[in-house]
Amino acid sequence: MTKYATIDVGSNSILLHIAEKDERGHWQPVMDKVEMTRLGEELQATGSLKPEAMDRTARALKGFMALVKEQGVAQVAVVGTMCLRVAKNAGDFLQKVKDECGLTIEVIPGEEEARLSYLAVKSGIGLSEGRLVIFDVGGGSTEFVFAKGEYIERKFSINIGAAGLTEKYLISNPVIKEELATMLNVVQATFADFEFDGKPDTLIGVGGTMTNIGAVMHQLAVYKPDVIQGFVLSLTEVERQLELYRSKTIEERKAIVGLQPKRADVILAGVGIIYTILKKFGVNSATISDRGIRHGLIVDRFE
Repeated sequence: MTKYATIDVGSNSILLHIAEKDERGHWQPVMDKVEMTRLGEELQATGSLKPEAMDRTARALKGFMALVKEQGVAQVAVVGTMCLRVAKNAGDFLQKVKDECGLTIEVIPGEEEARLSYLAVKSGIGLSEGRLVIFDVGGGSTEFVFAKGEYIERKFSINIGAAGLTEKYLISNPVIKEELATMLNVVQATFADFEFDGKPDTLIGVGGTMTNIGAVMHQLAVYKPDVIQGFVLSLTEVERQLELYRSKTIEERKAIVGLQPKRADVILAGVGIIYTILKKFGVNSATISDRGIRHGLIVDRFE
C-alpha cells in the first residue's frame, strides 16, 4: 500500500505522521513521532527565531526525512504554524529547511490550523450530534472550531500559547501562586475579546497538552493512544494537575509518570489555558483527541 507523510512544524514541537490506506479505504497509522525543538523560543520577546532554535529544528526535520525515506513514502506535506507566521526572519528558516532538508514548508493561517484540527477529530473519534467546539492548545497559539454536525460555523486562532505564556509570566521555579494567577487573568482577558456564545454539547481538545494531561491521569509510563483517544477529562482533574505542576520545580515535574520530560517547563501554562477554556464555556469536562493537525492534513491532502 502507498504511504504518505505529513509534518507539522509548530512553535514548541514538530510532529511527523506516516500513514497508509487499508483495503476498506481507512487511514492506518504507520508511524507517529514528536520532537520538542522549541522553534519559537523567545519569539515573543525578540520577534525573531533564534539561530540555535532554527538549527535544532532543521536537524530534527532531517531526521524525519530519513525516516520518510526508510519507509518508502510516496509524498510528504509540511505545514508551519504560528511562529512562522509572525517571526521577522521566518523566511531565513524556510530557505534553510529547503536547502538542508529538501522540504518546502507551507505556512498556514490560524483558521486553516483550526480546520485541520476539525478534520483530525472527524477522522478519529468522529463528530457528535449537536453543537461541537474543538480547541487546539499549541506553543504559540490556540485554535477554535465551532461546528454543528458536518457544518463548520466558525473557526479562529488566538495568539496565546503555552510556550509564550511560560516565558513571559511563569518565571519562578517552582511557580508562585501570584504568577499563575496573573497568567490565568491574561488568558481570561484575551479570550474576552472573542465571542464564545453558549455552552457546547461536546467540547474536544486536541494537542500535546491535552494528551499529556490524559497520560498523567492514567499514569502511562509508555504512551498508549488507545487509552487516551476519546477519554473524557474532568475539570476536577485539570484543577488537580494545575496545582500539581505549580507546586513542583521543572526537574520535579520531569519525574511525573505520563508527562513528557521535554514538556515539563511549559505544561503548567498549557493546563492553565485548558482550565480557562472549560471555565469560559461553563462545562465540567472535555474529550481528548489523540489526533492533531498532521492527521487532518493527511486526510485533506491525500484523501
